[in-house]
Parts: sequence; structure tokens; C-alpha cells
Amino acid sequence: MSKPLSDHDRRKQISVRGLAGVENVSDLKQNFNRHLHFTLVKDRNVATRRDYYFALAHTVRDHLIGRWIRTQQYYYEKDPKRVYYLSLEFYMGRTLQNTMVNLGLENACDEAMYQVRQTPSPSHWFAVVCFCLLQLGLEMEELEDMEEDAGLGNGGLGRLAACFLDSMASLGLAAYGYGIRYEFGIFNQKIVNGWQVEEADDWLRYGNPWEKARPEYMRPVHFYGRTEHHPDGVKWVDTQVVLALPYDTPVPGYRNNIVNTMRLWSAKAPCDFNLKDFNVGGYIQAVLDRNLAENISRVLYPNDNFFEGKELRLKQEYFVVSATLQDIIRRFKVSKFGSREIARTDFSKLPDKVAIQLNDTHPAMAIPELMRVLVDEEKLNWETAWDICVRTCAYTNHTVLPEALERWPVELFAHLLPRHLEIVYEINRRHLEVIAAKYPGDVDRLRRMSLIEEGGQKRINMAHLCIVGAHAVNGVAQIHSDILKATVFKDFYEMEPHKFQNKTNGITPRRWLVMCNPGLAEAIAERIGEDFIRDLDQLRNLVKFVNDEAFIRDIAKVKQENKMKFAVHLEEHYKVKINPNSMFDIQVKRIHEYKRQLLNCLHIITYYNRIKKDPNKQWTPRTVMIGGKAAPGYHTAKMIIRLITAIGEVVNNDPVVGDRLKVIFLENYRVTLAEKAIPAADLSEQISTAGTEASGTGNMKFMLNGALTIGTMDGANVEMAEEAGEGNLFIFGMRVDDVEALDNRGYHAEEYYNRLPELKQAIDQIAGGFFSPKQPDLFKEIVNMLMHHDRFKVFADYEDYIKCQEKVNALYKNPKEWTKKVIYNIAGCGKFSSDRTIAQYAREIWGVEPTLEKIPAPDDKH
Repeated sequence: MSKPLSDHDRRKQISVRGLAGVENVSDLKQNFNRHLHFTLVKDRNVATRRDYYFALAHTVRDHLIGRWIRTQQYYYEKDPKRVYYLSLEFYMGRTLQNTMVNLGLENACDEAMYQVRQTPSPSHWFAVVCFCLLQLGLEMEELEDMEEDAGLGNGGLGRLAACFLDSMASLGLAAYGYGIRYEFGIFNQKIVNGWQVEEADDWLRYGNPWEKARPEYMRPVHFYGRTEHHPDGVKWVDTQVVLALPYDTPVPGYRNNIVNTMRLWSAKAPCDFNLKDFNVGGYIQAVLDRNLAENISRVLYPNDNFFEGKELRLKQEYFVVSATLQDIIRRFKVSKFGSREIARTDFSKLPDKVAIQLNDTHPAMAIPELMRVLVDEEKLNWETAWDICVRTCAYTNHTVLPEALERWPVELFAHLLPRHLEIVYEINRRHLEVIAAKYPGDVDRLRRMSLIEEGGQKRINMAHLCIVGAHAVNGVAQIHSDILKATVFKDFYEMEPHKFQNKTNGITPRRWLVMCNPGLAEAIAERIGEDFIRDLDQLRNLVKFVNDEAFIRDIAKVKQENKMKFAVHLEEHYKVKINPNSMFDIQVKRIHEYKRQLLNCLHIITYYNRIKKDPNKQWTPRTVMIGGKAAPGYHTAKMIIRLITAIGEVVNNDPVVGDRLKVIFLENYRVTLAEKAIPAADLSEQISTAGTEASGTGNMKFMLNGALTIGTMDGANVEMAEEAGEGNLFIFGMRVDDVEALDNRGYHAEEYYNRLPELKQAIDQIAGGFFSPKQPDLFKEIVNMLMHHDRFKVFADYEDYIKCQEKVNALYKNPKEWTKKVIYNIAGCGKFSSDRTIAQYAREIWGVEPTLEKIPAPDDKH
């Protein structure tokens, strides 16, 4: 059995992890000590592990600063077209190790820490740190573990935004991420007696060494009030003002000396906030009321694929949009010609200098806000302003689930943003005129395509607003983009087919291979060199090693080492002894009915029953891990978690089953846990009902890290099968057309229940309290949902899923053939780099050209 890497082996893995000698180790030591002393005001007698982390973080950050300033100077001099990626979520995770990888510092930092452990000379200044680290038993990983995840996102959408920032910097694009600096990110999940319990994510409580506040760029954001119409235009008056304070975080490209900016806005009350109340003795209350304004950036809404029409959420959406557009226009207006700085006033040039990408409908308010600025403040006529707006904005759709699409009540809009409601109505009036002219007499089409949904409570359909107000609309996988054109946005596609595009999602190979799986990155680099890190298509060259015995051994060895390491982690955290030779079968993603964790549960129960029925058979051992967070208000998702933990309680304590089947719920799934789990996975579960998962990106991460996929033909699974060869994935279940046909003839769960004895047994066990003997009725409502109102047709795919899992078991018994399929999968990953995705956005939507050129490096000493 393979053992985890020794210190010596880890230090040999230099080429991919951080070219040796890129940075001077003694400089790193000196800076580390300086920050411990001057920044943290600590010495070795009182320094804590967290202090050492902060000292290292500030040391690494020093290497970013010169590049960051140089990059912004470079953009100012060149005046390129700038890309603004607007997102309510940026799920960044940790920054330290990623920064070291991208700057080529990681080996130097490892080397410094290694020297600290190996050469504790009390005469040298860094020996102080050495003794502290030795006494505390500190390793590099332990320092990295002190960093809080920046969990400013719910799942795929927010993590995609983070990957895109990495790729935009790595491709030399003058790009900016704009969002909200939530004081509390996605909640921390605890499992207590099998139930999810939420705890606030106070990620800023120790400070954030990576951000820089920019109070000089603070911007006012207006709410409420009323509009006044004058001969010279419209004025929005009597508003309440909240200040948007920007915090900038550097985003380094991969070894190209480019450092872009993510700017997150924090809400601050203005100094005169309600202080007029002081005159009537309300000073204390007035100061306390400042919190009401500052609540805007207090917490991330924890819903994934679900729209919650709360006023605070609409405030957040407008807050980020208003502050960002002020910033964009300020930057646009200042242009450099030769040595002169002049004010740019010709707004017709805005689409040539600015591209705004709306990450889903959450920043859709950018469209009416840009119109308000151009018409009300800059005094452009409507037609000119609208042309500029459409050519500047583009919209990415992330879901076809109806409950996820944003539809804001007109009443709320009128109260919070009265001027914007007038603008939306005018956009809609002109839009309907165009439709009426093109399709005369088609009243039903007018109703379907209107931005305003009538009937009951009037609502504004934000997806329709985005389509009308953007020059490009894209889905995030080919099948998803096709569904948008054929169903959800069919009318819009028929009218303006040129707007619709596909941009299949991708992941950054820096974080999701080089950083989280250095052993695999090294094994690949030994065969095909290191250029694949910036050009993932080069992985295709691995196909020629698919029958190479040494390469097969190397890939299998890396996987086993990752599994050993993760097994140790699981034993420490869950007190469950894991068989590291078992198949690691992992499904990690948000808990949602459409992602069908329940189908996975039915397989676990079926496999458990089979082992119990024939305990002497040679079963393929499995450790099934399911992880993910349920939105706090999503009762069914919370019940699904409770069912998983209940199944685990029974299975894991059954002596007949032993270590042939274990079930673990991975608590508090987040970016940092993903970086541990994904490299250790053998099997990746991507089992959504066909037509419901827009793309998925977890599927790509597992594929790149050497797991095989069991999945439906949904989202990007379809393209993964094309790239790796369908025979190298375990594909099962209904296709989109099959789902539609089943809908048409009617889905009746009872038919499957009565026809399939193993399914009936599993459901009867859940319903009868087998997994909840103290509360026999605990899971009755889950069973009732599956039997009578399951939108996602779990039973319809059960039989094929179980058969497919049998094929998985059979192949796992042949490690060599399994690993060959793994190699085909890794070799087919090139398409799924976010570098490819961003290059396509750049050329086909934003009108800018990516480059792999480096800019000159600054002298970090000055």
C-alpha cells in the first residue's frame, strides 16, 4: 500500500509546484520576520499559529503589490477595452497557496519552512521562527489551514466567477470582478444528531490580509424617494443614501506578472445619517440606526437555484450595480493621450472601451441603471443611450428551473427604485412595439415576451430584461444553451437568433490541479512538460501513454496517496475507519432535489441489502461520501441530509457489512474541503435529471483529478463524454427527449415501485423506520414526495442507475483497465479549462483578444 509522501518526496516535486530559485529564500525569511515584528507586533514568546500565517500571508502579498501597481499603470498607459464581471457571488476559498502557485513562490516558501525545521540555528534571525515552528510542530499545511475560506458564494455560480477571475488575469485581460463584501459568507454547516445546523460564517473576525480598503473611491447609492419630471429631464429626489466603500483584492495571473483587481463593496451609512433626529433627543437611536443602512452588505443570501423576493436582496442587487457603474464611468471618463490626461465625454465610445458581463440576472439592474445615468445624468437621448447600453451589456443564464428565475414584484420596485420602474416600463413599451410590428395580431406572444408579467401580482421578469438589454445571451453548456433556445427563451430566440450563444463552463487548472493535486500535476509534467498548465489542451498528448505501464502505475500511485491522506482526514474528523482500498464514491454539491442525492441513497440501500443477503460474495468495497449544504429554508433538502446520516448510522455499525460499505456525510462542504476530497475520488456522481443541470463544474474537477464519472446526459457531462469517449464514462438514464416524452405520457412512480422489488424494499425500509427506529415516521414525507410528486423522476432512472453501478463495481476490480479509463478522462479535460471559456467570451462577446505574453516584472524591493 502506498504511503503519504515524505518531506523528501514533497521537496522533489519542484517543477510544477514552483520553479526552484524563482524567489530568494533568504529574502522570504527576512520579510517573514519583518511582518511578524512590525505588522503583527509579536515576538516568538507570544506569536500564535495564526500570527505565523499572517506573517507568511503578508510576505507573499508583498510580492503581489509591485505587480499589482505595475499592472494598473500598464492598463492606464495602454487604455485597453476593460471587462467588468458583475456577480453577487465570488466563492474564492483560500488565497495564500493559490497566490504562491501563480507567482511561482510556493517552492521558495516551502524551502524556507523546510529550512526552519531542519536548521534551527539560534544565531540566525529566522531561527526564532524555526524554534517556534518546531515547538508548535508547524508545517506549511498547518499555516495554510489557519486561513478562513472567503465563502462569498453558494456553489457553482460563485466558484465559476472565481475561476474566471483567475483565467482573465492569466490571459492578460484588463478585467475587474465586482461584487459585495459580505460580512458573513455562506453559513458554516454543523451536523448535530444527524441534522444540519447553521452557524454564521464570521470570516473577517481575524482580519483579511489580502484586501485593501479604498475609501477615496467611496460612492453614494440612492434608494426610495420619488421622481420629478421637468422640461430638461427627470430628477430622482428625496432619496436615502448609503455609501459603498470598496475593498480591493489582488488577482494574480499565472506567472505573467499581471495582477488584476476584484473590487467588493461594503455598505456604510453616511455621517449625517438621520442625525437631524438629534434635535429631538434621538442621537443615540440615530447612531444605532446606521446599522439599517449597513445591513445591505451584512450577509450572503444562502439560496442556490431558488429566488427569494426580499427587499434586502433587491437592495443588494442595486447596491452593487449602482456603485460599480459609477466606478466604470469614472474610469471611462479619464483617458490618457500621450502625456495628457483628458476627460472622455463621447459616450458613443463606451461599448468600445467597456464590456459588462452579467453573471445571471442578479446584476440585471445594471441595464436600467446605465440607462438612468446616460439619459438623466449625461442627457443623452433615449435611442442613443439604448444602443450604447445593449452593445455594452451581455448576460449569462445559469438555470432553467422556474423557481430560480428572478421575478420582482412591481410594488416593491416602485417603493425602492421608483425611477428604475419608469425606465423598465419604457424599455418594455418600446420592446412590445417591436414585437407587435414583427408579429402583428399575436397577442399571446406579446404577453409571453413582455418584461412585465400580468395576472395576480405584477412582476418584472429579470431574465427578459437581460435578454432585451444585452447584445449577447449565453448558456453554460451546449445542451443548456440548446434548451434555452428551444423552450425557456424560444420566443426571444426566434426574434433575435444572433444574440444567443453557448459558452461551456470551465475550471482553472491552477487551483484544481497544480495546487490541490501536485502529485498528479508532477506525473503529467514528467511526460508532457509543464506548458499544459497554461494550455490544458496539451493534456491530449497523454493518450499516447495510455498503455504505458510506468505511467499507469504512476497515476494509480498518486490516486492511492491522495486516498490515504483523505482517509486520515476522515478518521480524524468523523471517527470512522476507512478502508483506503475501497472505491471512494463521492457526490459533493448543494443539496437539491434536482441533483438527486436521493437516487444515490437508493443505490446505497440496495447495495447494503445485497451484501446482507449474500455476505460471503466478493463485493467491491465502497466508501460513499455525500456532502453539501441545504438552504436554511429548504425543508426537503434538510430532510435529505437527515436521511443520508440515518443510512450511515445503520450501515456503518452493521458488523455483517464491515468495511465493504461505509457512508459518510461530509460536513461543511466548501472550497477547501473540495480541494482535499476531489483528488481522492475514484467515482464522481453527476446524476441530475437530464435537462436540469445547466452545466456543472464539479464534474470537470473530478475528471481532471482522475475520477471516473457516473452520470446522466445532462449539462457538461454530454461534452465530457464527447471529449473522453462515452465508453470512458458510466452514462445511464433518460436523455432530455426521454424526460419530455415521460412528461407527456405521465410519470407514475407507483409503476416502478410495484415492478422493481429492490426499489420497493428500499422505499419500504425508509417508510417503515428501518433507518429511524426511534422515529418510524421520520422519513414519511420524503417517501410521499417520491411516490406522488417527484418533479425529478428518481424512480424512472433507478433501474438503469443500479445496472450502471454494477458495471462500475466490475471495472474497479480490474485496476489497470480502470486507470486506463482515468487517463483517457484526464487527456480529454483540455476543453474544460476556464482559460478556453474566457478566451471564447473575450473574442465572441467582449471584443478583446487574450494573450499569453508577460509584462515586465517589477523590482519587489522598491
